[in-house]
Amino acid sequence: MWTSVLEIAGLSFAVLFTLMCFVWLWFRRIDNAAVVDVGWGNGFAIAAVVSFFLAPGWFERKLLIAALVVFWGERLTLHLLFDRILGGKPEDGRYQAMRAKWKTDLPKRFFYFFQYQTVLVVILSVPFFLAMQNPEPSFHALELIAAGIWLVGVIGESAADAQLKRFKADPANKGRTCRAGLWRFSRHPNYFFEWVIWLSYGVFALASPWGWIGLIAPAGMWYILTRVTGIPLTEEQSLRSRGDDYRQYQRTTNAFVPWFPKSDTGA
Repeated sequence: MWTSVLEIAGLSFAVLFTLMCFVWLWFRRIDNAAVVDVGWGNGFAIAAVVSFFLAPGWFERKLLIAALVVFWGERLTLHLLFDRILGGKPEDGRYQAMRAKWKTDLPKRFFYFFQYQTVLVVILSVPFFLAMQNPEPSFHALELIAAGIWLVGVIGESAADAQLKRFKADPANKGRTCRAGLWRFSRHPNYFFEWVIWLSYGVFALASPWGWIGLIAPAGMWYILTRVTGIPLTEEQSLRSRGDDYRQYQRTTNAFVPWFPKSDTGA
C-alpha cells in the first residue's frame, strides 16, 4: 500500500509543481499574486484525479471521493477566479501585505511561496491517497457519515460566499463589515465550512487501513486557517480597511466556529 501512496504523492507533486510554475508565470504577467489561490483549488482536484487513476482500491469508492474533491476544488477555483482575479480587481490585501514585508526579490519569493502551496496540497491530500487504497467492495458507515459532513460543508461555504458577494455588491456597504446571514454568527464562516469539508475527508480516510494518518488534513487545515494565512492575515487587512467597525465586530462575533453574537462591552 505505501508504495502506491508514495508513487501517487510523487506524481501529484510533479504535476502540481509544473502547474504552479505556470501559475507563477501568470502572476508575473498580471502582477496579482491571488492567482495562487486558483492554483490551490485546482491542485486538490488534480491530486484526487491522479489518485483515482493510480490507486488500487474499490472503483466506486475512488469515484465518489474523486467526484467530491473535484466538485469542491473547481467550485472554489471558480469562486476565487471571479472574486479576486477577473475584471482587473486589485490584489488581495494579504498579498499586498506580503509585498510590503518582503520588499525585495519579490518574483523569487513569490515563486517559493507558490511552490510551498504545492507541498501543502500534496500533504493535505493524504486522506484521498489512503482512502482510495481501500479494496473493501462496499461503503463503510464512516464513509456515509463523511459524505454527509462534506455536504454540510459545501452548502455552508457556498452560502457564506454568496452572502458576502451580495453584501459587497451594494455600494452603500463600502467600508462596512458584513453581518448578513452566516456572517452574523462567525467572522469567517467561509473558512469554518471549508474546514468542515476537510474534516469530512479525514473521516473518509478513517474507514481505511492506516486512515487515522489522514487526520493530518483537518488538523493541518485548522492550523493554517486559524493561525497562519487564513484568519490572521484577513483580520489584519479588515482592521486596516474598516477600523472601528471591524473592532466592534471582533468584540461581538466568534472568529471561527459559528455561535450567537455577544453583547458589545467595549468602549
